[in-house]
This record gives sequence, C-alpha cells and structure tokens, in this order.
Amino acid sequence: MDIIKMIEDEQIKEQSTEINVGDTVKVHYRIKEGTRERIQIFEGTVLKIQGVGVRATFTVRRIASGVGVERTFSLHSPKIEKLEVVRKGKVKRARLNYLRNRTGKAAKVKEKM
Repeated sequence: MDIIKMIEDEQIKEQSTEINVGDTVKVHYRIKEGTRERIQIFEGTVLKIQGVGVRATFTVRRIASGVGVERTFSLHSPKIEKLEVVRKGKVKRARLNYLRNRTGKAAKVKEKM
C-alpha cells in the first residue's frame, strides 16, 4: 500500500456534521495567543468546498463591521474543535463567488425547508 495514503488515512477525522455549499455554519476554531489557547467562533456562509480526503478545504464568508471577511479552513484540521450547521442553504451551484459582489438582502441564501 502507498505510504502517503496510509498517513493520510490516519489523519482523516470522522465528521459528525455534513456541510454543503450555501450552509450557514459556526466553526469553533482553536487559536493560540502566546502561551494561552482559546476557541474562536467564526460564523458565516460556506462559499465553496474543494479537495478530497485530508486535503479537503472549505471557505466561509461573513460580514464583519460592514467588510466581507473570508476564511479557508482545512476540513480535517485538528484545530477545528466543532463544526455546527446553523441553517441549510438552498443553492444550485458548487461555488457561490457571486455573493462577494452583493450586500444586504441580496447576499442572502434561501433556506432549505
């Protein structure tokens, strides 16, 4: 068996929550500041999911103080403490890049019932 494949299989963590593009998620991310460690919550809409296996990443966008902030997280990172889905989004595309140019109500994604 391939050595790289074996190492990657060890690092994949079982996801209890299934996320999709358009979902609003809360990412509980562990941050180290000096000697202390704390958990910061980053809540926003998932714009894209890319990659397979250990290399899988997802990008979350939120509006903070009127400015759009995007952050890309590794799906299997040990720094992600918890990943919770706040609401499911109803979208027809794999990438929501058009949300970057929109503000206010136009930047909302319909909720899946």
